[in-house]
Amino acid sequence: MQTEMKAFLRRHGLLAGFGLFLLGVALSADAFLTPGNIFDVLRQVSITGVMAVGVTFVVITGRLDLSVGSLLTLLTVIVVDQHNVAGPGLAIVITLAAGVAVGMFNGVLVGLVGLNALIVTLAMLSFLQGLVLFYSGGSNVNVQNAQTTWFGVFGRGDILGVPVPALIFLITAAIAAFVLARTIFGRQVFAVGGNETASRFSGIAAPWTVFWAYALSGLTTAIAAIIMGSRVMGAQNTIGQGYELTVLAGVILGGTSLLGGSGSIWRTVLGITMLGFIQNGLLLLGFPYYVQWLVTWAVIILAVWIDLGAKRGRILA
Repeated sequence: MQTEMKAFLRRHGLLAGFGLFLLGVALSADAFLTPGNIFDVLRQVSITGVMAVGVTFVVITGRLDLSVGSLLTLLTVIVVDQHNVAGPGLAIVITLAAGVAVGMFNGVLVGLVGLNALIVTLAMLSFLQGLVLFYSGGSNVNVQNAQTTWFGVFGRGDILGVPVPALIFLITAAIAAFVLARTIFGRQVFAVGGNETASRFSGIAAPWTVFWAYALSGLTTAIAAIIMGSRVMGAQNTIGQGYELTVLAGVILGGTSLLGGSGSIWRTVLGITMLGFIQNGLLLLGFPYYVQWLVTWAVIILAVWIDLGAKRGRILA
């Protein structure tokens, strides 16, 4: 009985704890589970959620991408600035291309050259933040003619009462889940993360698999930047600061192993959504904003501890 209980807690402990948290907040804050608040949370988590979809591919390969926060800042500044220069359509194309280009550059350094992912993406984080200041001249940018442009639909629009950002998040996750679960590339991602040496002997081009995983991370961050720019109708030079930790926390909370080889897009969606409702619940209960960062730290530590415990259990078994 104790063994079964331990197995249940290892697999579903975080989800059970989240359920208890939802119940506690719902009893204390009447507005928590109202449709309006639920849709607000879904609108808020769509940005980190779309980013987390791409980062999930990277983490499953056994790597990290800590540059997505600064990349989000750069791409949001680009899409807003280019909206004013070239119009919303071309601005979106430029932003998507820039995101993929940065992701590919990370992929070259980590996948093809073989440098350490943590060092490369930390360095890229610093480089991109400097590039933001160089590009913008240190000034914030705002969308011109914000009341008449169709660009606002991506961040502020609704379809049948459902926020457009949440729909973009869902569609992105569905496509990524199909790629990860139903394509050769998806199986290669799992193989590289599970045992890279064995994957090489199996004929898998592991460096290129890592390369394309980082390219996907850059693409999804670009999509998130479009949502962010559309929602705020502007961009500050620090608008994406700290997002990399929130994204990573959601991915880990969803059960994707930092050791690589296991994970799921839909579990990442669940992890990001759980984190969004936890943060929203804390605010409704009157806790200061900084408590969210403490909770995010605790979530990362707890999720990693559970993951390592599960891995060690399988190894010892």
